[in-house]
Amino acid sequence: MISRRVFLASAASFALAPQFAFAKDGVPTVLDHILLGCNDLDRGIAYVEKHTGVPAMFGGVHPGRGTRNALLSLGEPARDELHSRRYLEIIAPDPQQTGVSDHYGLEKLTEPRLVGWAAHPGDLNQFAIRLRNAGVEFDGPTPGSRQTPDGKLLQWKTLNLKDAGLLPFFIEWNASSTHPSIAAPRGCHLDQFELLTPDPEALTKTAKRLGLDVEISKADRPQLRAVIKGGDQVWQVTS
Repeated sequence: MISRRVFLASAASFALAPQFAFAKDGVPTVLDHILLGCNDLDRGIAYVEKHTGVPAMFGGVHPGRGTRNALLSLGEPARDELHSRRYLEIIAPDPQQTGVSDHYGLEKLTEPRLVGWAAHPGDLNQFAIRLRNAGVEFDGPTPGSRQTPDGKLLQWKTLNLKDAGLLPFFIEWNASSTHPSIAAPRGCHLDQFELLTPDPEALTKTAKRLGLDVEISKADRPQLRAVIKGGDQVWQVTS
């Protein structure tokens, strides 16, 4: 595994993704969804409804990964498709799956918090080639799927950076699958999403090279921060 310093240096030397127009609304153009981790899905759903006024919809389970989820759309259907395809994934352990690694440390969470985010860079195989040519280590692309409550099969591919830190994992949805934001309950939108870090200059260089038009601010410790509006409620949530 390469070190954080080497990753930053190598990523700064190559344009690894298409150059996107930087978002003007406080949310990355390439953001697909944000993950809110919790140790119990029902409690997570209630927590989100308390802060947004909108109940999330059960999404399904991730076989072999030990988790299940509920979803809430964060898009704005009145705008273009790019801005409407965003959602919140409430992710929690699946009590029916045992002996599975707890990747996000969900069992230990005492209250819901952000545990990650996903970005869509386009063709994930081509993105992987650019990463490999830049000497950046990663896992994938790896296929994934889950069945929705109405029996439909959602399929995707993901790619995970080694030592990603605040950076996202990358996702490409199968063309035959309906994006989760379409069926998820509406009533909320993502007003702002940013990365907080002690070294914003280095992270900004890396993010730009990866095609991540994300706001980055200085803080004492690394942190994800999102502002979600639901009705007359404004909810700030962090990692």
